Amino acid sequence: MSSPPLRRPSSFPTTSTDIGPVGRATGRLDTSITAPREVPQHKGATVAITQKKSPSDANRYRPEPSVLTALKTPRILTREVLAGLVVALALIPEAISFSIIAGVDPRVGLFSSFVMAVSIAFLGGRPAMITAATGAVALVIAPVARDYGMDYFIATVILAGIFQVLLAVLGVAKLMRFIPRSVMVGFVNALAILIFTAQVPHLIGVPWLVYPLVAIGLVILVFLPRLTKVVPAPLVAIVLLTVATVVTALNVPTVGDQGELPRSLPELFIPNVPLTGETFAIIAPYALAMALVGLLESLMTAKLVDDVTDTHSRKTREAWGQGVSNMLSGVFGGMGGCAMIGQTMINVKASGARTRISTFLAGVFLLILVVVFGDIVAVIPMAALVAVMIMVSVGTFDWHSIKPSTLKALPKSETLVMVVTVAVVVITHNLAIGVIVGVLAAMVLFARRVAHFATVTRDIREVASDAGSHTTVYYRVDGELFFASSNDLTTQFEYADDPERVTIDMSGSHIWDASTVAALDAIISKYERHGKTVTVTGLNEASTSLRTRLAGNLGGGH
Repeated sequence: MSSPPLRRPSSFPTTSTDIGPVGRATGRLDTSITAPREVPQHKGATVAITQKKSPSDANRYRPEPSVLTALKTPRILTREVLAGLVVALALIPEAISFSIIAGVDPRVGLFSSFVMAVSIAFLGGRPAMITAATGAVALVIAPVARDYGMDYFIATVILAGIFQVLLAVLGVAKLMRFIPRSVMVGFVNALAILIFTAQVPHLIGVPWLVYPLVAIGLVILVFLPRLTKVVPAPLVAIVLLTVATVVTALNVPTVGDQGELPRSLPELFIPNVPLTGETFAIIAPYALAMALVGLLESLMTAKLVDDVTDTHSRKTREAWGQGVSNMLSGVFGGMGGCAMIGQTMINVKASGARTRISTFLAGVFLLILVVVFGDIVAVIPMAALVAVMIMVSVGTFDWHSIKPSTLKALPKSETLVMVVTVAVVVITHNLAIGVIVGVLAAMVLFARRVAHFATVTRDIREVASDAGSHTTVYYRVDGELFFASSNDLTTQFEYADDPERVTIDMSGSHIWDASTVAALDAIISKYERHGKTVTVTGLNEASTSLRTRLAGNLGGGH
């Protein structure tokens, strides 16, 4: 008589621990629906195995809360509105500074930030992420404004947007899966260091009153969230410090000291450049560099926000959304840009925003503040914004990654990759270059580690047959064989001392590339020159197919 099937309730929740890309473990309750599947066991018994159903793309990428939910919920809507206001205030001095770096008028950076924030709110694939004028993009295209003028500068921005759309269509966003965790941690830590060091100039050579103002701002930002989160602490700090400096007439640096604020709305700007191959040759290198830097920073930021909010984003949509936003920015005379990690962290972590509303309002408030309330914004003390950005840098840094216990547990190669990424970013002040170098370092160190896993063992046997007994040497190759691990494969065989019959057993290995096929050809050729017969056995289907196509055509025996 068969025993009844053992079933686990399909609705029973299981707890899983998710290690995010920045290394912090977050215990999450997995309440996804599972369906029991019966598999037959011996003696007629059946055991039900729960099989998790994959969520549909619609559910996986559905923002929570949605824009509609936020509009219907006063509490959420208030949070989004205030978050947008705080980000707008933080964007103003940044946009002015980046305009100076690019060698253009401050209004170019401010209008670019407005256009990109508003457009990406509709086009982007990552809700609550802030896109505006950035320092990395400014550094890349600054030579165009200096050497060729404003028309070529704007043409470069528009072409960069076109390149980003093309790269999105080609699937560049999918390359994010090849960025290892150690590079992501280095990226986050380097970002925090850059945010902090960017505030240092505002703390050097300034009136002594700046320091107590910054200290008061930090106290508000640290302790106010413990009392209430109804109003974002950054907004309270900015308002209180502004009122204090105006009422007491303190002589401290203000936002107005950073540059002149625009008095009019942005206008259409069609660059007056000849549509020739020469023009394309001039601007294309800068445009491509801008496109790559912008996409890399934006996709890395989206991945970071995914981890912070425990949600998913549409990376391909974000990629082409960045391109369209850059084109719109150029058409309105802006300098282009990409995702701003510092302002995004203000929006998501410090202010708690989660929807596109905050991103849209950040752009709208930015325009209103600089055009309508420019005189009021101009008196905001830089000390207030410095305090906000210092807290953002502290909150962004992955402190867990530098704990002695973490460093002791991690492989030295991963720690080295993280350090290299941080060092390159801090030295170059370019997040994109740091990530590229970090990925290359990770690839080299990974290949070096895996290369040592391939082993060759030798065994001599006497084999009996109808024609009599003969001696055969058996080599067993184990491990993953590719250019790094197969490089020394030819040195593992005793060509002169082995008997006439050689068998190479490859059942414990896999051939991944042409380098391994060439190495195997070289081994067989060496034995044949010694008048010996080689038999290769145990190749799996994929390895056999690759060897059949390439064997004898790579010059491995020369």
